[in-house]
Parts: sequence; C-alpha cells; structure tokens
Amino acid sequence: MELTLEQAEILLLIAAIVAMLVQRLHIPYSVGLVIAGVGLALLQIIPSIRLTKELIFSIFLPPLVFEAALDIRWRELRRDAPVILTLATLGVLLSAGITAVGMRLFAQWEWVSAIVFGALIAATDPVSVIATFKETGIHGRLRLLLEAESLFNDGTAAVIFTVALTLTTGGAITAFGVAQTLVVTVLGGILCGGIVSGGVLLLAGQTEDHLVEMTFTTIAAYGSFLLAEYFHVSGILAALTAGLVVGNIGPLGSITDKGRDAVESFWEYVAFVVNSLIFILIGIYGTRQEFAGALVAAAIAIFLVMLGRAIAVYPCCALFARSTLRIEPRHQHILFWGGLRGALALALALGLPTQVPRYEEIITVTFAVVTFSIIVQGVTMIPLLNWMGVVPKKPNQDYGTSASQPR
Repeated sequence: MELTLEQAEILLLIAAIVAMLVQRLHIPYSVGLVIAGVGLALLQIIPSIRLTKELIFSIFLPPLVFEAALDIRWRELRRDAPVILTLATLGVLLSAGITAVGMRLFAQWEWVSAIVFGALIAATDPVSVIATFKETGIHGRLRLLLEAESLFNDGTAAVIFTVALTLTTGGAITAFGVAQTLVVTVLGGILCGGIVSGGVLLLAGQTEDHLVEMTFTTIAAYGSFLLAEYFHVSGILAALTAGLVVGNIGPLGSITDKGRDAVESFWEYVAFVVNSLIFILIGIYGTRQEFAGALVAAAIAIFLVMLGRAIAVYPCCALFARSTLRIEPRHQHILFWGGLRGALALALALGLPTQVPRYEEIITVTFAVVTFSIIVQGVTMIPLLNWMGVVPKKPNQDYGTSASQPR
C-alpha cells in the first residue's frame, strides 16, 4: 500500500522520539531511524508500505537537494569546481566500471545486470551524505567537496544508467550518442533550474510577505525538478541549480531579510521531515527483503562498491596533488568513507524494468549495500571525523538531528 497521511504522522512521531534518543546515545540520527524502521517491520506495527521510485525520486529528493544547495556559495563552488567535476564524472565512471566488472567476474552476473547495478550504485547519495555531515556540524571546504560531489555526480550516473538500460532492450549505443545524452541531461537540467528559479525570484521581488516568499521557494524546488523530468533531463541538477540561484541571488534583493530567515528555517524543517521518513522507510522496507538467497552477491557488491569508491577518490585527488587545489590525505580518507549510498540508488533500482535479468536480486543487493552504507559507515563516520580532527569542538556537542546543528 502507498504511504498514507496517518502512517506519515505515526512515522514522524517515532522520528521525533528517535531524535531525542540519539542525542543521548551519541549515534547518527540516520542510523537511529533505520534501526527504528527495522524494529517497526519486525514488530509489524505498521502495515506494509510500498517504497516506490516515484515516492523517493519525485517527493523526497527535490526538497533535500534544494535545501542543500541553498548553503553552497558561488565563490567557493567556482574555486573547487575542477576537483568537484573530476570526482563527479571520472570518479563515477571508475566506480561504476569497477563494480560492474567485479559483479560479472565474481558474482557471475550477466553483463547487462552487472552494468545496470554498477551504474545505479556508483553515485554517492546526496540524502545520506548531507544528513551525515550536518549532524557533525562540519563546514568549510571538506563539506563543500563532499556535498557538491554527491549532488553533481547525478548527471554522470544518469547517463551511465540510461546507457545500461539501453543495453537491456538491445538498442544501439554510440560514443556520440552517449556524449549527446550527457550534454542534454546536464545542460537541460541546469537550464530548467535556472528558468524556474529566475522566474520565482522575479515574482518574490514584488512582495515583502515572508509566507509568499517561502511559497515561491517551494515552487522553485519542485517546479524545477518536475519541469526537468518532463523534458527527460536531470531533475536533481535542476533542483540543485534552483537552490544555488535562490541561495546566492535571492538575498541580493529578491527576498527580504525576514523572508530569508523564514526560508532557511522552513527548509531546514522540511529536510528534517523528509530525511526522517526516508530513513525509517529504508529500515522498514529493507527488513522485508529476502537476503538469504543473495548473501554472497551482497557481500561481493559491498566489497566492490567500497573498492570502486577508493579508486574513484584517491587517483582523482592525486591529479591535483601539485596544484593549489590539493586535497590533504585525511580529507581524502573522509571523502572515501563518506561516499554513502542511499535513497538515490534505491529509487533507480526500484524503477528498473522487470525484464532486466536478476531484477529482484538487483533490488535486494542494492538494499544490502545501502543498509551497510548507512549503518556501518554511518556509525563509524563520526568517530573517523573526530580521529581525523576535523569536527569543530563545541561544549556539550551532540550528534543528533541535522536540524539541531548550526547552519
């Protein structure tokens, strides 16, 4: 059954209780929510809820991507653009390639299944990455690199995924076709985001009502995404562009000071609500997967995804070792371990055509990788950040909800 309003209310109540508990236990909020979801599924407190691509991709992702982009500044993004784009293109290609080849050789999957899985699992997930970093209160270049990479690599992953799906139908693939798809997907998404956000800011400049300004930003987030998806280009890049435009140009006069404060608080709350629902649903739905028949494939996939991430991060960072954009080793380790997978991979897996070989197994293995990513990497992420000395020291600091952290 679909997620109902009554179920959403119950899940939000549980999320609020979990938020209070994790502050006392000093564990990541996302991990606590997944564990709560597992408990709900085992106790059968809530009836089976369908986790669909449409729910994740069209409802949950746009506000999360938009809210994350609101905090990114043009000057910082422009400075580190070469590093971010290298990780988001070459890095994703390397990661997808390693995973696909490994699943073919070690799991004995068909090439089509291996390539499809490699494509959908390659991109780091903006939902998981952003939630984890906000919990630690980390700002600065490291957070920018991790967040921006996770947001921009959607374009590359979308192209690889489209190519992989074309293989399943026996369609012809050419280098020109791949390049054309990449350009159209990326530029089309950016254009849609720019048009919608620009129009929204023009309208927002005609009012001083902060409630109307908040409404316009909501239209910017979902309108840019839906417009891009209508034209079959990147909806996430469209929402990202809209967030960048509103966050950087809005304060210059289109949005009032009161409106800016209201918009920031509003989107921080929206991110909290959406994150809460996503991670609980991952726990509920993941518990109901039949992992017994896919344990070997899941273990292989987890190893390959981690290997692919390492090969994506360290060689790409080495390209800038002798430049002013050099990334220090401890930050490279965090980029590697912080490459979490989550809702984006699940959305792509759940949206696969049923005729794809190993359709059910791909979904199950994807849930296994995502569960490992959120729980194992999520739990160890904060100790790693502390060990690396990058977490700002604050009195009585906790790592509860992202909403409780300063922006």
